[in-house]
Amino acid sequence: MVLGGGPNRIGQGIEFDYCCVHAALALRDEGYETIMVNCNPETVSTDYDTSDKLYFEPLTVEDVLSIYEKEKPEGVIVQFGGQTPLNIAGELAEAGVKILGTSPEAIDLAEDRDRFRQMMQRLDIPMPESGMAINMEEALVVAERIGYPLMVRPSYVLGGRGMEIVYDEEMLREYVAAAVHVTPDRPILIDKYLENAIECEADAIADGTDAFVPAVMEHIELAGVHSGDSACVIPPVSIPARHIDTINDYTRRIAHDLNVVGLMNMQYAIARDVVYVLEANPRASRTVPLVSKVCSISMARVATQLILGKSLGELNIRQRAIPHFGVKEAVFPFPMFPEVDPVLGPEMRSTGEVLGIAGSFGLAFFKAEEAAQQVLPTEGTVLVTVSGKDEAVLPDMVKQFVELGFKIKATRGTHQFLAGHNIESEIILKMHEGRPNIVDGIKNGEIQLVINTPSGKLSQYDDSYIRKAAITYRVPYITTLAAAAAAAKGIAAYRQGTSGVRSLQSYHADIK
Repeated sequence: MVLGGGPNRIGQGIEFDYCCVHAALALRDEGYETIMVNCNPETVSTDYDTSDKLYFEPLTVEDVLSIYEKEKPEGVIVQFGGQTPLNIAGELAEAGVKILGTSPEAIDLAEDRDRFRQMMQRLDIPMPESGMAINMEEALVVAERIGYPLMVRPSYVLGGRGMEIVYDEEMLREYVAAAVHVTPDRPILIDKYLENAIECEADAIADGTDAFVPAVMEHIELAGVHSGDSACVIPPVSIPARHIDTINDYTRRIAHDLNVVGLMNMQYAIARDVVYVLEANPRASRTVPLVSKVCSISMARVATQLILGKSLGELNIRQRAIPHFGVKEAVFPFPMFPEVDPVLGPEMRSTGEVLGIAGSFGLAFFKAEEAAQQVLPTEGTVLVTVSGKDEAVLPDMVKQFVELGFKIKATRGTHQFLAGHNIESEIILKMHEGRPNIVDGIKNGEIQLVINTPSGKLSQYDDSYIRKAAITYRVPYITTLAAAAAAAKGIAAYRQGTSGVRSLQSYHADIK
């Protein structure tokens, strides 16, 4: 019996359906009758020919138990449906249901921050400092010990709901005062926020003793943007080989210690030359279909075979070099919500994902942006306006656009900073400084690309109108400098000539 992902909502979607379908097909090939439990009419897992039996029922403990008692299956697979079935796995196990694959205890250990931290200390694996609080006093004590900035969130959340980066005591007081449903069972989690850290992920397939990572994914946005909203590239483009080895080593050790059987997703951040573990999810993740396609390995199928008792050695799975690049980009619903500031943060906002594959990182990024309906310009004018904290890496990024022949328009502060680095730019007024201003420029088609990093609490003037204007007039916009640098590489690669259309099979044939 396979438990699906339930109704679609932000933070959980098609990727879990993909895993459930591949699990059902793999089970059928192994000679088992499959029973799918899911309640979403829009998915492939609820098609009449995916499984032998379909129960179109809500994923609640009583519904699943009644189906279990009627069908008496060999066992239940919970790890392919995302957070929804995981939330009921413990209660199902207590009621006598045989959970196949990773045990509910291991799933709970990974979700319980305190127990997981103790496990990391035992394994001597670094983690950002953290604490938990159920009231204002406790939160302030934890903040004093760890130091700002902090990443705060409720425990057991889906899609990063309610997560925020907190820069000072005033923001923390506001957050705790506004937090609802905080109980000793469900405290607020407080972590040290690693500034300017490269975030990366590893999706692993484990058999209880060993684990295999097809490829590490590097996020293009820095840590602090929810992993579902961040663009990412497989294989990594800027992570040194020694860090990739460390990530593979940590992933294997954690999978072994948690006794993971099936899929596991690990999230890491690299700050000041140290690899930190952010979290472990012993379940399918939203990147499994993407890794499967780029690396030519059906991860959900292999994981199902491992759940049925096979080992990685038996299946002859080995590391292979990937000669091309795959870039995942998130698709956002912002054009439908003109009043919403489209800035990215720890709370997930994307409603879909696309994948661009090419022989170079730049071209793969360009393709992914195009698929997400952010077509990058190949000439014209770039508007640059960034907050002070982003200025260190600004000159290099702007020079890339200048070398490509773009004109640069900048707000007063950014213009002065660029002039200090001998980079020419034309001043453009902000909205409160008069007219013609940024919005007029966007409206009149004078600006082909907007690069604007949010000024946050430091600025007395809100600059979200820049990003909103870009969306209204369909001008591509970028809110992080890392993505801006990737865009410059993409435009340069696109100008050198497109790769034409290639089938996925021909990319796969090159993987040796």
